[in-house]
Amino acid sequence: MKLSIVIPAYNEGPTIHEILNLIANVQLIGGVDKEIIIVNDCSKDNTEEAVHRYMRENPELPITYHAHAVNMGKGAALHTGIRVATGDYVIIQDADLEYDPEEYNVMLRPVLKGFADVVFGSRFMGGRPHRILFFWHSIGNKWLTQLSNAFNNLNLTDMETCYKLFRRDIIQGLTLVENRFGFEPEVTAKVARVPDVRIYEVGISYYGRTYAEGKKIGWRDGFRAIYCIVKFGLFKS
Repeated sequence: MKLSIVIPAYNEGPTIHEILNLIANVQLIGGVDKEIIIVNDCSKDNTEEAVHRYMRENPELPITYHAHAVNMGKGAALHTGIRVATGDYVIIQDADLEYDPEEYNVMLRPVLKGFADVVFGSRFMGGRPHRILFFWHSIGNKWLTQLSNAFNNLNLTDMETCYKLFRRDIIQGLTLVENRFGFEPEVTAKVARVPDVRIYEVGISYYGRTYAEGKKIGWRDGFRAIYCIVKFGLFKS
């Protein structure tokens, strides 16, 4: 079995080697192999140079690199990575250090036990560490999750989480169109409609960044999320 790790990257040159080191050091349970797919969304910094240098210095790691000629958004980068994935399962990994790759095994466990087709990693359940940051962000995330649940008949606690793991045939079988942060509500709505899909949720840790440290999502993305929840909750296209 193989896990495809899709990493959308935009202006992550100074730190992308750190997340790649963490991924490299993870020993996946059940003898699962790794496939690392990096999609550079037309970064303005040295992200491309940093990735190529890392690949030269670590030839044993199965890394493939893809680059967009123009900046298209996180969702578009994920579309590219998902399309080329060859693993049995696909997980999304941000290029920053907010999520811990050691928890891939937490995400994989319901899959390997034969219970799950899709696993969400929740920052709001379980006893794992969470950095304390923005009150209104947490309220917004929970409110968007509840709205998404209402439209999709789910009971998730964290729809907006980065850590989502999918059976590859399921995620590649979806028609995804949102190019920015609307990816999260869109993929949630569409995967919820897959016949007989088994969705699980597990608690994960969260080492959040401030805007000064490189956080990119803003209030406009929150309004787009509301639009996407309503659109994809009501219509199947």
